[in-house]
Amino acid sequence: MTIKYLHTMVRVNNIEKSLHFYCNLLGLEEVRRKDYETGKFTLVFLAPSNQKDTMIELTYNWDSDEEYSEGRNFGHLAFEVDDIYEFTQKLMDNGITINRPPRDGRMTFVRSPDNISIELLQKGAPRELKEPWKNMKNIGNW
Repeated sequence: MTIKYLHTMVRVNNIEKSLHFYCNLLGLEEVRRKDYETGKFTLVFLAPSNQKDTMIELTYNWDSDEEYSEGRNFGHLAFEVDDIYEFTQKLMDNGITINRPPRDGRMTFVRSPDNISIELLQKGAPRELKEPWKNMKNIGNW
C-alpha cells in the first residue's frame, strides 16, 4: 500500500491578502480554483512552480464573519529558500513581521495574514552569520 501527500488546507479571512502573501511574497503559483455557489466558498490550490503535486489549499468562506484564530496544534507550513537573508529581507520590506529571524543563518518564522505559522529554511548549509540578523530578537510566537 502507498500513500501520497496531496495538500494542507488553511482557512483564510481575506482571499486577496492571502494570495498576495502566498503568491507575490512567497512565490507560490495558483494551480486551480473552484467556486462552490451552493456552499458559498472558494478553494484555491497553490504550489511552488516545480512541485505542482504538493499544494496548499486556501479555503475562503464567502459569508463568514468568523475570524479564524491561531491553531497552535496545526504547527506550521515549511518552505525551502535559496537565500534565507534575501528572502527574509523581502518579507520585511513588504511589511511582514519576522517572528523568528534567521540568527542561525538557516531558519526564519513569519505569519500569514491569517496567522498561519510559516517556516522558511535555508537550502543546503546555513549562511554565514551576519547583521542585522544574528542579534535580532524574536517577536511574538511562531
